[in-house]
Amino acid sequence: MRKIWVKVDPYNKGMVTTALEGGADGIMLPPGYSEKVKELGRIETIAKDGDLKPGEDVVFFTITGGEDEEEIVKLSQSKRVVLECSDWTIIPLENLIAKGADVIAQVQNFEDAQTAFGILEKGVSHILFQPGDVLELKKALSLLRSKENITELEKAEITEIRPVGMGDRICVDTCTSMNEGEGMLVGNSSNALFLVHSESVSNPYVAPRPFRVNAGPVHAYTRVPGGKTRYLSELSAGDPVHIVDFKGNTTVGTVGRLKMEKRPLMLVKAAYGDKEITTILQNAETIRLTNPEGKPVSVVSLKPGDKVLVACEEGGRHFGHKIDETITEK
Repeated sequence: MRKIWVKVDPYNKGMVTTALEGGADGIMLPPGYSEKVKELGRIETIAKDGDLKPGEDVVFFTITGGEDEEEIVKLSQSKRVVLECSDWTIIPLENLIAKGADVIAQVQNFEDAQTAFGILEKGVSHILFQPGDVLELKKALSLLRSKENITELEKAEITEIRPVGMGDRICVDTCTSMNEGEGMLVGNSSNALFLVHSESVSNPYVAPRPFRVNAGPVHAYTRVPGGKTRYLSELSAGDPVHIVDFKGNTTVGTVGRLKMEKRPLMLVKAAYGDKEITTILQNAETIRLTNPEGKPVSVVSLKPGDKVLVACEEGGRHFGHKIDETITEK
């Protein structure tokens, strides 16, 4: 999950409120202003009088080349290390991450932030952003938060749909209002997840609830930040989950409520390449998967040959973490 600190030095109330409203994770301040910021909103402060103290908890390191890597790795084991460099092309981020260094990239503009997060083969997960003005900060936070990352989605072909009796089904009510083509990734196997559409569709039976995904039974997996999966039954209010649209654009939503009820269920089987993948969903007209054009497809109208969007990966998972190991789930 992306973490964004905003540097506000000298102090500027407009910059602070923009950072708070834009979803920043922390604010770096000159001494004497941490309490003022805490009065405006609950957020981590980095200052001499803040939650994290520069020089003690947070250190700045000016990197000049690969010879600095070992020292940075060592420092990052006990402190937050902010990397300073004027030329992004010489920062060996991939090497540092591969060696286990959790570093913070200091950036001056939106373009550098994009580079740090995603354009390199392996980007950092944490930046310190020093904007030029309020408008630049507002735009950057909006864009950086709107696309947390990209999830690779593929087409799978439906092969079978059949009722499987009653079970405990989970509805995930999020704090996000989703649009057509958006939902959550859910499946019986952690490495094969279907894009289950949100209840943002008007129908004759119930009013749209665009914040909700009728996701599946208690045992099913869903994708969450940090490259992990979790069981639906493990989620609770305040937990982060991935919200994905049909193009793969991925943002982080927050669970507002989980609702478990006994409902009739159906098994959905599909073919992805030479692999059979499955999920179980409630047997009702209002539950939908997503076709390659981003249109919701009701599970009761699904038929063999229909195409739906899925996220598949090689390898397996152990306690939600991806591992390079062959695991068979069926």
